Amino acid sequence: MEETLVSASTIVWLAFAIGTVFGLVANRTNFCTMGAVSDIVNMGDWSRMRMWALAVAVAVLGTAALQLAGVFDPSKSIYTGGRLIWLSHIVGGLAFGVGMTLASGCGSKTLIRIGGGNLKSLVVFVFLGISAYMTLRGLFGVWRVRYLDSVATDLSHGQDIPSFIAAAGLEASTALTLAAGVIGGALLIWALASREARRADVLLGGAVIGATVVAAWYVSGHIGYVAEHPETLEETFIGTSSGRAESLTFVAPMAFTLELLMLWSDSSRVVTFGIASALGVIAGAALHAILTRSFRIEGFRDAPDLVRHMIGGILMGFGGVTALGCTIGQGITGLSTLALGSVITTAAIIVGSAVTMKIQYWMMMRET
Repeated sequence: MEETLVSASTIVWLAFAIGTVFGLVANRTNFCTMGAVSDIVNMGDWSRMRMWALAVAVAVLGTAALQLAGVFDPSKSIYTGGRLIWLSHIVGGLAFGVGMTLASGCGSKTLIRIGGGNLKSLVVFVFLGISAYMTLRGLFGVWRVRYLDSVATDLSHGQDIPSFIAAAGLEASTALTLAAGVIGGALLIWALASREARRADVLLGGAVIGATVVAAWYVSGHIGYVAEHPETLEETFIGTSSGRAESLTFVAPMAFTLELLMLWSDSSRVVTFGIASALGVIAGAALHAILTRSFRIEGFRDAPDLVRHMIGGILMGFGGVTALGCTIGQGITGLSTLALGSVITTAAIIVGSAVTMKIQYWMMMRET
């Protein structure tokens, strides 16, 4: 058993490599969920939303393929449990959607902009990370557990759509094939239906971002999976902070990154899958910025701009932890498992962002 046990450093370096690819391609193609919503609300342009839909389609189909091949089990992740904390998904999603609009981008966009030299995003990173940690284990966490997570629906099976179908009498593999085929196929067809969406950058961004989520599932859920650890004799996923299978998500990892920096001398604090993937995104974005000579230092315009970004970071940290993920952690990774909670969170994020944009536009018109 010990001879085949993969090292934590291997998992971490693979996570860093996946994050680097994500950061480079996302920066190259301007992949951004908030940007996609903004394009629709302000210009009626659906190109980036089709890129996001393509990423989700690739993630759904790829993750289903891993399941059917028997190399990944989504029930060992945080997404598909039988307890649906629907109020947390709604409130957290709305808060995250408002926050990412105020902060000029979601968690992944914050990391990408840091790689490009944006000091505003560095401030967002700090406030997001602190808020996320407070929501995980601090003051916000008490409120979250007491008032939000306590409102839930307990299901007799997993909350993923294939489990609902299987409950009707179909075999699990058939239910998975049907759900992933219909949902993933529909998203794929819609994403590619428009000629403008078949541009190279849209195809590249959607396909690669979706593939990185699948690759991350394979690394943490298969390569890092140990059915019986030789020391604890328990099932474990090496290198993950949650002790479960993980893919790309960026809110909690920002909190754990700050924790690691503050407690560096504590030998129990180590670089994990999430931290490494987040750092990889920064590295990949920085590499693209350097290669294209687009790296530049950018600061705040004025004090109100600073305040907006601080508030945005706080809302994203709270919302991302409460909803169990961000636009990537729920909007692609969670959706790849076809979890109902991920659908609720993603919808709430989009609504929160779109409404905030409308309010910002209204306020801007009043000022003029």
